[in-house]
Amino acid sequence: MEVQREWFEKNYYDILGVPESASQKEITSAYRKLARQLHPDANQDDPEAEERFKEVSAAYEVVGDAEKRKQYDEVRKMGPIGAGFGPGGGTYTFDASDLGDLGDVLSGLFGGGPGGRRTRFDDGSRTRGPGPQRGADLEADLHLSFLDSVKGVTTTVNLTSEVRCSECNGTGAALGTMPRQCPDCGGRGVLDQNQGLFSFSTPCPTCAGRGSIVETPCTKCHGTGRERRPRTVKVRIPAGVKDGQRIRLKGRGGPGRNQGPAGDLYVRVHVEPDRLFGRDGDNITITVPVTFPEAALGAKVRVPTLDGEPVTIKVPAGTSTGKTFRVRKRGVKTKKRTGDLLVTVEVAVPKKLSSDEKKALEAFEAASEESPRAYLGV
Repeated sequence: MEVQREWFEKNYYDILGVPESASQKEITSAYRKLARQLHPDANQDDPEAEERFKEVSAAYEVVGDAEKRKQYDEVRKMGPIGAGFGPGGGTYTFDASDLGDLGDVLSGLFGGGPGGRRTRFDDGSRTRGPGPQRGADLEADLHLSFLDSVKGVTTTVNLTSEVRCSECNGTGAALGTMPRQCPDCGGRGVLDQNQGLFSFSTPCPTCAGRGSIVETPCTKCHGTGRERRPRTVKVRIPAGVKDGQRIRLKGRGGPGRNQGPAGDLYVRVHVEPDRLFGRDGDNITITVPVTFPEAALGAKVRVPTLDGEPVTIKVPAGTSTGKTFRVRKRGVKTKKRTGDLLVTVEVAVPKKLSSDEKKALEAFEAASEESPRAYLGV
């Protein structure tokens, strides 16, 4: 098992702004918040933000994984003992059988055991050789109408990001050529040096730790195998998506390195408010005005719905403003359940009255025997 020297020198919890006792959920939440703030796409003119983004990502790669976090915490407890096993720059290997009790402790800590198995320490300063590396996760924003968020829709998002070079298909080599295996390291990306009890590996200077050599670089990507350009990604939004929800598109993020898998694309949904309807969980809400006679005498009132087919609700006599009526199964339909339509009535008070309306209301007032403020005692 390889342990990076950086683990001894950097406090990943401080980098993410969480205590060492933080739960995995709290660590993930802190990482996502920082990633949104520091992502290169949102800070194109701030190189410091990009470096901070890389630092945060490196921290989350370790403590965001429960198993790696456990190993990291154990390594940190060793303090300078673990950090001092050799000069900087390399992967250190020791034979636990030659170190007595200390070897037993270190073997138990880093996965070694009886029989003289070796344990490796990686100081993090070298390139990891030609092994595949997963691409970066990306984020994009999508604005939807209220109706599309409720019913679901297939649409597209536009973003500018790194993608595999369209000319060399990610190899970094010019058309008609291919990278060749490094003759010095045999494609491993590292060179081993034995020094008795200890041995260490250093990056191969010939291929700079990549394991391969590009003799004729691609003119479009200059040998990197990646290019930055706008692209359009198709996304299917499920019915009932909520404002602020993130949709994960696996493998649609940044390109991997050395034939590694691509990262994921997270689409954050922004739902525009509707003129008539609102939402409460899986329930659709609407406020419907009624006249004073309808509220006082009772009435049947037609109410619009999301599917375009109005429903009729019965407003009982004596209904007060603010009363809510429930229409079953006319809300948001998701895979798990269907919500209801919540209709709140509001007694509309006319701002202008005709002479006949005014006389009718004056007659009603004169005929009224009770005051609604009687209980106040004034």
